[in-house]
Amino acid sequence: MSIVRHVLVLPDRDVAEEVAEEAAERFGLEQEPQLVREALAGEDDAEDAQWLVVIEDTEGELDLAALDTLAEEYDGWREEE
Repeated sequence: MSIVRHVLVLPDRDVAEEVAEEAAERFGLEQEPQLVREALAGEDDAEDAQWLVVIEDTEGELDLAALDTLAEEYDGWREEE
């Protein structure tokens, strides 16, 4: 089975770090989620960057609704692949 990657988009680094920790605890993840900074299209200002929490779902079994809820709790969303 191939690994499924889930991407949660969040407004800033502090929130992304908190969500990564919460996701690891809530879903019992084998690997710590990865944080990635992504500049918004057409924006050069570092203030306009979003932070991504990339979760590797090795079993492809994470509940998408639960991921959506987690992201929404922190004013973010889950990016559809």
